[in-house]
Amino acid sequence: MPELLSRIQRNAMISKLLARARGNAKLAKLLDPAKAKEIERFFKFALVGTLGAVIDFGTLNLLILIFGLNKALANTCSFTAAVLSNFTWNRLWTFPESRNRPIIPQLVQFFLVNIGGLLLNQAIFLGLDAYVLGEAGLLAMFVAPLAGALGMPHYTLAYNLSKAMATVIVLFWNFGANRVWTYRGI
Repeated sequence: MPELLSRIQRNAMISKLLARARGNAKLAKLLDPAKAKEIERFFKFALVGTLGAVIDFGTLNLLILIFGLNKALANTCSFTAAVLSNFTWNRLWTFPESRNRPIIPQLVQFFLVNIGGLLLNQAIFLGLDAYVLGEAGLLAMFVAPLAGALGMPHYTLAYNLSKAMATVIVLFWNFGANRVWTYRGI
């Protein structure tokens, strides 16, 4: 019930803004309720992704620093843990209408999209770490003093920065592909 009231209030506010924006076609187009809903979904997807990123980074660092796994394997494991969390929360919160659909086909679609995301993430993560930010990378001279100022090894800061950049880029792939395929028609 509170969600229904919230939607009614939001739609009433948008209607008032649309009435004021009649003379401004660009503003009216921006305030279209369908676009507002999609922007809201994107921000929910990004918040779920933030939780996923915490899981991803935490697992990545745990596997590399504590268990000594190589970066590629650790990244695959941490990315997979984040995908499972993201699927669960996106199904429950970002796209709640999707719960009317069978879970297994939807999970398979989500994982296939995210395998593409993993491949992108892996390429960006390992490429930036090896060739740009790592100890032999093009920007190593800037990363080293920052790592020193933060009291951490260059190695650790470089792969975490690389992972952060990869995560932001892959966010757009994952949202777009899942919106078009996994959550189409919602």
